[in-house]
Amino acid sequence: MTTNNESPVWFITGCSTGFGRELASHVLKLGYRTVVTARHPDDVKDLAELGDALVLKLDVTDHVQAEAAIKAAEDAFGHIDVLVNNAGIGYFGAVEESEEDEVRKMFDVNFFGLCRMIHVALPTMRKRRKGFIVNLSSIAGLTGLPSLGYYNATKFAVEGLSDALSQEVEPLGIKVMVVEPSGFRTDWAGRSANESKHIIDDYAKTAGKWRKNIRAISGKQSGDPIRAVHAIVQAVESDNPPHHLLLGNDAFEGAKAKLASLQKEFATWETVTRGADFPKT
Repeated sequence: MTTNNESPVWFITGCSTGFGRELASHVLKLGYRTVVTARHPDDVKDLAELGDALVLKLDVTDHVQAEAAIKAAEDAFGHIDVLVNNAGIGYFGAVEESEEDEVRKMFDVNFFGLCRMIHVALPTMRKRRKGFIVNLSSIAGLTGLPSLGYYNATKFAVEGLSDALSQEVEPLGIKVMVVEPSGFRTDWAGRSANESKHIIDDYAKTAGKWRKNIRAISGKQSGDPIRAVHAIVQAVESDNPPHHLLLGNDAFEGAKAKLASLQKEFATWETVTRGADFPKT
């Protein structure tokens, strides 16, 4: 491993497949120092050949590994400029069908694992008054979809955390961006997502239909992961990075439709809403 002390340091979780692998590959080719992490380091050792990489074993649900990985990165490069919380899994099932142990496992990865990485990375970022945290959410973090209720819940949690975090750390020089993709050609809808073994016939036309449709288009989605990671880097390096970065036409249209629906409902119930306060004197 050679070190260019002038290049930014990116730390990326979940680099074995999908956005994580493509993003690690891209920033390494840009000449950036990159911490490439995966639960099984052998899955990503080929990325080390692309540039100035530190390959580390990391399961974001393991507090000891999380602390060790951040320390190793800081020992090797001195600091972390960009933390990308990409590691995540999916799970399909109607809310009533969903199995609690699978849901808890997904929350441990998608939300609590992300929180853990933020907690251990922030002290040095605060000390430097500099850093950038990128949290991978989804369009499913803005709008709910049948068969994805609990996945939605993990991503809605990421959205809420990120909004609060940005207000807390941006005065300290640390930026926060949440990324909201729609369907991309990654393993998310394939081997990276489990599904409920408990099927209820009453949900066949809603959750069941959506689950089959999502599985059927795996590998055929309109989203290009390579273009997506280029967009993420462009946003991070812009003079005025967004707090929310939608990726994909479906994400853009879905977000606009959600906003329009909320605005219509808020307006319809405005009188009732405002009437819930004590009368002004």
